[in-house]
Amino acid sequence: MTEAPPTRYRRHRFPAEIIAHAVWLYFRFPLSLRDVEDLLAERGINVSFQTVSEWAAKFGLRFAQQLRRRSRGHFADKWQLDEMVVTIKGKKYWLWRAVDATGYVLDALLQGRRNKAAALRLMRKLLKSQRRAPRVMVTDKLRSYSAAKSELMPGVEHRSHKGLNNRAENSHLAVRRRERRMMRFKSARQCQRFVSTHGQIANLFLLHRKFLSAADHRQLRAHAFSTWREIALSIAA
Repeated sequence: MTEAPPTRYRRHRFPAEIIAHAVWLYFRFPLSLRDVEDLLAERGINVSFQTVSEWAAKFGLRFAQQLRRRSRGHFADKWQLDEMVVTIKGKKYWLWRAVDATGYVLDALLQGRRNKAAALRLMRKLLKSQRRAPRVMVTDKLRSYSAAKSELMPGVEHRSHKGLNNRAENSHLAVRRRERRMMRFKSARQCQRFVSTHGQIANLFLLHRKFLSAADHRQLRAHAFSTWREIALSIAA
């Protein structure tokens, strides 16, 4: 019995499984492109870090879009919003982020302002992607949130207190680690592309291990890997 040929993406000489694995390594762990190149080389897969970069840019967002579609409607109805400063080529930007009550990333949006218009843009994006309003919205004391919420979601309960917003603030840490590893983002477009992909892949493998038995954790992790492989092969189809 002959073995089935490996699935390949169009115009790519490496099998889809290898490309998906390289993309997974890059977005799942705080690795540089050269780190991923070395990890693949140790397994006998000789690709350059430039090729890994091209794979991450080309396929990362495709995988993230598939994950976003699958997770739609499965998040908690309590949203936490926060923003952090990102400096790119000497210019200050604000990375706005929303997570649910369990820490899953709902969305991230890089903007040049920290005002009502920027808060409105984030909330409109969230409502469009989640297709529903939250029950509760938690933010820090930035007044732009209150002004935007009053205009867009006047019936939603709003809790404004810095101490209540730890999940959103902690969700920035992974991006901060990657920013240092990458020696800062090179452009606003690269930053937005990275955070849009990173958040969705992080969600898939966020298993809240401390609340699970070892057997349950292994089962959920196996399901996450199965979902990842299914998405990688569906894009190749």
